[in-house]
Amino acid sequence: MPGRLWYTVRPKFFSQWPGFMSATLFTSADHQFMTEAIALAWRGLYTTHPNPRVGCVLVKDGQVVGRGWHQRAGEGHAEVLALHEAGAAARGATAYVSLEPCSHHGKTPPCAEALIEAGVARVISAMEDPNPQVAGGGHRLLQAAGITTACGLLEVQARQINPGFNRRYSGGNLRDQAHALSNDVIQALTGLPGIASTRVLFKMKTGPRAEEVFLSDYDGHKPVALTNDKTLVSAPRWSPDHSKVFYTTWLKRGGIENTTVIRQNMKTGEREVMARYRGLNTGGALSPQGFLAMILSRGGSPDVYVAPPGWKFMEDLKGQNLRRMCVTREEENGVTWSPDGQWLCFATRANGKRMLVKVAAQGGNMIRIPTSGVLNPSEPNWSPDGKSIAFTAAMGGFNVCVVPAQGGAATVVAAGEAPTWAPNSRNLIFTRRGVNKRQLAIVDVPTKQVKIIPAFVGSASQPAWGN
Repeated sequence: MPGRLWYTVRPKFFSQWPGFMSATLFTSADHQFMTEAIALAWRGLYTTHPNPRVGCVLVKDGQVVGRGWHQRAGEGHAEVLALHEAGAAARGATAYVSLEPCSHHGKTPPCAEALIEAGVARVISAMEDPNPQVAGGGHRLLQAAGITTACGLLEVQARQINPGFNRRYSGGNLRDQAHALSNDVIQALTGLPGIASTRVLFKMKTGPRAEEVFLSDYDGHKPVALTNDKTLVSAPRWSPDHSKVFYTTWLKRGGIENTTVIRQNMKTGEREVMARYRGLNTGGALSPQGFLAMILSRGGSPDVYVAPPGWKFMEDLKGQNLRRMCVTREEENGVTWSPDGQWLCFATRANGKRMLVKVAAQGGNMIRIPTSGVLNPSEPNWSPDGKSIAFTAAMGGFNVCVVPAQGGAATVVAAGEAPTWAPNSRNLIFTRRGVNKRQLAIVDVPTKQVKIIPAFVGSASQPAWGN
């Protein structure tokens, strides 16, 4: 049958809800509009956590009358934004949504109710919402109002948009389900993302001169080794979409041990060399726009360089397409991007004094970030909300400190080093030096309450918090 595609619609709805489409037939036009809705959803890739990325397209008489995508957690959902754009044209329209419209009250009213009030005639969802608070409830609410619904169009593609969100509600064991519920409760009470289902990268000592990159739940449970190189590693970091990790390893090549920046695919385990010059190479901080910042020794003294999106070391061995962000005689450390990718922050020295600086993404002069009251800052990490920078200060010991992103009075929040922010921009995970080994610990920044993570067998350090 030309112009028509077949999909499987969940049969349980047929007997229970007569308003659900009784046929499993979607037209090529349905396919086209849902593809657009999914493309819109991807635009929220870095800004919606812990909410799912969702896109919506409203169509009437074959013409798009409204588009919307969830732009930021706590703000209007895709359906509401699309309805706002459509106005009166929404009445009698078909809504194509990449995820079932929500049916519960969070920071915003249910999207299903908004669609009902607007008078849409039909709602096609790519997939059912796995959140137990919804889980078909949005469809049932629409059907009770006489709106025809269907589900399953381009479901495979839609599931790829929100892997973390789907993982939270995929069934799993009781522990995972409890964590998902905890996140929802925290979100409802505080408006901040919960951290119970988040993950942490770190390095752990596995031998006299051997370390590996590990991944675990934020509380240390379910540790998994990502490397098996039996050598030294440092600075594990996530890509913004958490599909890849970057780290530095001391790999041997031709009998000579070199510091090598590695990018590793989290799904396939495939590894790619991102930098291997004579001397120190480390960093591996990726901006939301795809620019890779590293500290490289290709010019002699280690300096900060930025590689353009798609850059491949093996195709540019001389580094001709690298942009040098600073020229100093000192060793820089701790490259970190602002969440919007407009600024790069790192630690350097001037006149023998260590300080934090920032440089515009397009290049320019280094601008000092004052850290009043705190000396010798290093290992900066920019908070996801863009408001603060955490760092290590060496003052008769190591301390975890926080300073406003524009600089100012710095606050010591814990004894330790190498801090990175949680997705909620409230908690930090860091390294604490114990008697016989290093441990990971979490601090609640406003209260300065510290909790040691006891689950690790070996000496763990240099954590990186991710979704």
